[in-house]
Amino acid sequence: MSELNKIALKILSNGKGILAADESNGTMTKRLDTVNVPSTPENRLLFRETLFSSKSMINCIGGVILYDETINQSSSSGKKIPTLISENGTVPGIKVDTGAKILANSSEEKITEGLDGLRERLTAYYQLGARFTKWRGVYSISKKYPSQLAISSNAHALARYSALVQECGMVPIVEPEVLMDGEHSAEDCLTKTSDVIQKCFEELIIHKIDLTGIILKPNMILAGNNSKNKISSEEVSSKTLECLKKSVPNEVPGIAFLSGGQSEIEATENLNLINKNNNTNFIMTYSYGRALQQSALKFWSKDINNTKGTQNIFNHRARMNTLAAQGKWSRELENK
Repeated sequence: MSELNKIALKILSNGKGILAADESNGTMTKRLDTVNVPSTPENRLLFRETLFSSKSMINCIGGVILYDETINQSSSSGKKIPTLISENGTVPGIKVDTGAKILANSSEEKITEGLDGLRERLTAYYQLGARFTKWRGVYSISKKYPSQLAISSNAHALARYSALVQECGMVPIVEPEVLMDGEHSAEDCLTKTSDVIQKCFEELIIHKIDLTGIILKPNMILAGNNSKNKISSEEVSSKTLECLKKSVPNEVPGIAFLSGGQSEIEATENLNLINKNNNTNFIMTYSYGRALQQSALKFWSKDINNTKGTQNIFNHRARMNTLAAQGKWSRELENK
């Protein structure tokens, strides 16, 4: 077992999942604006530290993806944030892409940037305590998208990023997100997500990536948010498993789904059914942002110093998702 594989399994095993707390300052400002809390560095840290010091960090959360601002901050006790996280047995990680920009020659699509200077940034993040990283490629669905240009360009960038990350002794999260915005059917999502993931693995193999030392972070297979043909959670499960079985090499240790605009309950229910029906060797867990934090954020905004109350809300959501990652969740448990 390689060192990278050990890190990946530490993050994913025993029903544990990933807390995606890597919102950029711009995105975090939008989230805080919705609950009428000023977006200052102190408030952003206070909310995140409240989550990072909760009990579920020991029992449910195997890894935390941080943003550059946060990984450089210290907690109220004076501990560096990566230290606060790792002392609970949780692995600190870091978002390293610099965002999705307009793709030249296909102006309605995006390419993720951030490769320039990445090797040096990775060395600095490793010294700060990060042991895994995240890079997100985004793909639109319509009749003509995603184009081959977008599929190939983003796959190539994800592979180059992964090679640099593994060179530095960290585990890359490979996140090709096919967006749920649009009127597309679940069948379209299945076809296009399969194309995207298969191309990513073609490039990862060309770049000699150790596939036992990565984590795949894909979207679930869903109909578009404006589609008239929504599908049941059972169908989400079966189509998602169909996609992954035909697209992901067996060496990959685990898959941590993004929530992609699903509600907290939807994201939990769909993950639970995927695990109940999982007939693969892949660990199937979660890497959620809003679907772990939204209720906690709303509660916290009413009294930002009510640490215990906020943590109780967050602990419940984390516990529900950890049960779902083991196929043990039910709606009845939500009210206990």
